[in-house]
Amino acid sequence: MALTPKERRFIDEYLVDLNGTQAAIRAGYSKRRAKQTACELLDKPEVATAIAAAQAARSERTQITQDWVLDRLQEVVERSMQHEPVKDSQGNPTGEYTFQHAGANRALELLGKHLGMFRERVEHTGPGGGPIETDSTLRVEFVRSTTGTSSSEP
Repeated sequence: MALTPKERRFIDEYLVDLNGTQAAIRAGYSKRRAKQTACELLDKPEVATAIAAAQAARSERTQITQDWVLDRLQEVVERSMQHEPVKDSQGNPTGEYTFQHAGANRALELLGKHLGMFRERVEHTGPGGGPIETDSTLRVEFVRSTTGTSSSEP
């Protein structure tokens, strides 16, 4: 099934920031139903395939891959964790060293997230990772209180 012009626009907008709700709004879908529309569009196999193809083409074009990003993060960690000597105004070492903890911490955090070390949400699944099966019937029981009443109803 071919993509509609609006779906193609959604895909282009989605690639900007990977925010489905905002992409739906920018593509011209109803603002009130943008979240639901985005979910529906992202569930469509044609849309998901088109997004994956566009991301692969962009990666090929820019030569920026996951490996490239991970390599750069590792470089940031290594550079940030080096003890750099502090120099005086003449360029002589003062005997003190600096350590760029903010850069190292952020790069390590991103690497850890990539490796799945830090879970930001918990997903509950059923047997074998499938959906959780629920009983669709709802049973309600009414219990009659016998305390404080003098009635002898059955």
